[in-house]
Parts: sequence; C-alpha cells; structure tokens
Amino acid sequence: MNITTSMSDESDRSFLGHPRGLAYISFTEAWERFSYYGMQTLLVLYMVRQLLLPGHIENIAGFTAFRSFVESMYGGALSTVALASAIFGLYTGFVYLTPIAGGFIADRWLGKTTTITIGALLMAMGHFLMAFDVSFLIALTCLLTGVGCFKGNLASQVSELYAPNDMRRADAYQIYFLFINAAVIAAPLIAGTLGEVYGWHYGFGAAGIGMLISLVIYLSGRKWLPVDSRASKQTTETPKTSLSKNERRTVYLLLFLLPVLAIGSVGNQEIFNAYLLWVPDNVDLVFFGRAMPTTWLITLDATVSVSGLFLSLMFWRWWAKRFTEPSEIIKMTIGLGLSAIGIAALACAAMTVNGTEKAHIGWVLAFEVLNSFGFANLFPVGIALYARAAPKTVAGTIMGVYYLHLFMCNNLVGWLGGLVERLSGTQFWLLHVGLVGTAMVILYAIARFFGHYFIPENSRGEF
Repeated sequence: MNITTSMSDESDRSFLGHPRGLAYISFTEAWERFSYYGMQTLLVLYMVRQLLLPGHIENIAGFTAFRSFVESMYGGALSTVALASAIFGLYTGFVYLTPIAGGFIADRWLGKTTTITIGALLMAMGHFLMAFDVSFLIALTCLLTGVGCFKGNLASQVSELYAPNDMRRADAYQIYFLFINAAVIAAPLIAGTLGEVYGWHYGFGAAGIGMLISLVIYLSGRKWLPVDSRASKQTTETPKTSLSKNERRTVYLLLFLLPVLAIGSVGNQEIFNAYLLWVPDNVDLVFFGRAMPTTWLITLDATVSVSGLFLSLMFWRWWAKRFTEPSEIIKMTIGLGLSAIGIAALACAAMTVNGTEKAHIGWVLAFEVLNSFGFANLFPVGIALYARAAPKTVAGTIMGVYYLHLFMCNNLVGWLGGLVERLSGTQFWLLHVGLVGTAMVILYAIARFFGHYFIPENSRGEF
C-alpha cells in the first residue's frame, strides 16, 4: 500500500479526528503565516517611517528605475505614503499570482516537496535581506518567489490527505484556517512589536526565523504527507476529458466572479495598508495611559477573525438543523453585506473626529466584528464554492485561479490607499462601502439568475 492510499484511510484520526499529516501541514502553514504576516504588518510602517525617507531611499539598489515604473503606472509623482501604498499593493497582489507558477513548477518538474522546500528557503532569505536598505527590492523578489513555490502547493496537500468520499475534508480546511488565524494573532505581537519598538530589522529577523521553523516542521513530517505526483507522469495514464457545455458555463461564471470578489474584498485587504496609517491618527488607541502599538491592530483583527470564523461555523450548523441552509454564494453575499456595514462604521468614526479630539475606539471594534463575520462568510466559503463547483478535470487549475481575485484586490487597494491623503476620512471609507456594496448586489444577481450552475444535480439546498 503506498503512502497516498494510507493517508486516505478514514481510520486515521490521530489529530483532532483527522490524519496526522494534517497536523504537520497546519503547523507548517501556521509558522509560514507567522513569517509572512510578521513582515507584512511592518512593511508599510517601515517604508513610511524610515526606508522611503531621505538618507535611506538613496541606498536601495535599483530603486530609481523601480520608482519610475511604479509612478508611470499610477500616472505621476507619488508622495511617500502613496508610494508605500503602491509598493504594498504590488507586493501583496503578486503574492496571490505567483502560486499559479509555483503549482505548475511542482506539477511538471520538481514535485511538491522540493518546490515547497525551495520556497521556504527563499522566503527566509527574503526576510533576512530586509535588514539592509540596499537589498530591499531583492528581498521582495525572494519573498514573492518563495510564497509562489510554497503557498498553493502546501494548501493542496490538505485535500490529498483524504479519499474522494471522505466527508472530513471540509472540517480539515476549517482547522487549517484556524491555525492560520492563530499565527496572524501572534505575528504582530512578536515580529510587529520587535520591529516597531526595538528596531525594524529585529522584526524582519523574527519573521525569517519563523520561516525556518516552518521548513523544519514540514520536512520532519514527510512520511505522513501525500507522495509527490507530477502531471507529466500521469498524462499517459489519465486521458483528458473535454468539458461539457454546462461545465464550460460553470468555469466562465467562476472566472467572472473573480473581479466581483476582488472589489468586495477591498475593505478587508485595506487593513494592512491605509487602515494602519489612518486609525492611529484619527482614533484614540490609548489604554490605561499608554498608547497601543499600531501593529497590535493586526492582532486585534486576527483575534476577532478567529472568533468570527468559529462562531459563523457554529451558527450555520445550528441554522442547518432548523432551516434550509443557504448555498455558498448566498453566504458570500451576506458576508459582503456585513463587511460593507463594518466599513461604514469607520466612516462614522471619521465624522466624529473634531480637531484634536479623536474618534472612540468603539467604532474600530464595530468595524472589526462586522468585517470579520463578513469575511468568514466570504473567503473560506469562496474556496469551498470553487472546490465543489469546478469540473473535476480542471479542479486544480481553478483552485489556483481563485486566488487571482486577491491579486486584483491588493493592486486595487494599493491605488486606493494613496487616496487616504487626498480625501477626508469620511469620503475615503464611504468609497470602500460603495465598492463592497456594489459587489454584494452583483453577487446576489448572479446567485438568483445563474446559481444553478454552481450546484451539482444531486445536491440539495436553495438559493
């Protein structure tokens, strides 16, 4: 019996009722996310407060040409804040584009284990290179390449732990996301605090160490993980099947949803960008006479997100016992509505700012709670929708394509973040409300008129 078959054995329940391999994948992903979010939490603050200021910006290798390229994309000269926001948008956008290339490399040439290992080493190198002004662009390149090799290939191994009819797969992804969110809670507290309080490079160094820990965990659990399978070895064994007319329509709809989801995610993705810059200047973050570090806002967000994910899961399980459970796309529509209301709380906060008097932190808490419940019904539910609705013959490709909406979203956020200097707080956040609200309306229309294409014939439920 090969490893893949043993991994699919439903009797393997040694980790929270799941295969032991899920533990290794979850802890590997948790440390990788600690590394990634530790760096991302510091990125905009680091650029605005040090790297892009005189005395530092001149030392960055190749930055003059890079800045010209970025400003040509945005239509003219950019201020320090706008330039930092644009770089953030490009970086976080390409993070969700490169996994498609990483998956292709793993499937065609290197296999998942080798590709993930290379990705982890590149990410660790990128974090350590952030310690020097001169290597900033090289560091970002290493991080982008590393994430591309690592992210999608590791996530796909979760599904490979289970047989096709094993119903534990959905719970496995929920556990997987809980580990991710736990890491997001820890990253700002450790890497964020080290960088903001003791020195930026201490924070980046902590992120690099976290990435090395992730790699050690992954390699130590190899015997419990699925074996590598390269598509090139399977092409002679598995004939290609053309898509039916309905399957092609489903694929077209899934592709059409991408820009809608991108627009709908701007409020959540802005948390790492303009939100970190706007909130400290406009909201009272003083607790017991001491100002809360800005990066702790990310810990607050992650903590509320974990609660939102867990409570949303419990709510829908309760609902399903009493009523007809809505489809994924309707849940996603509800999520967008909650997110829009949450962003409106920030617009209300901006209205209360008066001279030196800042807004009450309650407005931020309202945003965090509503947005977290909204996103809990958007992103993971979206993965479930794409995984279930995608035709089996192109399921892997469609799952990689799903992340393209975050590529589009983060580039949009990079542009929107530059407006925080030019618009009032009320205008800035109401713009985001309008975008998310528009996405909600479009998504609902798709659900009503085309929703049947997302449901297999033998599935139950209503739109």
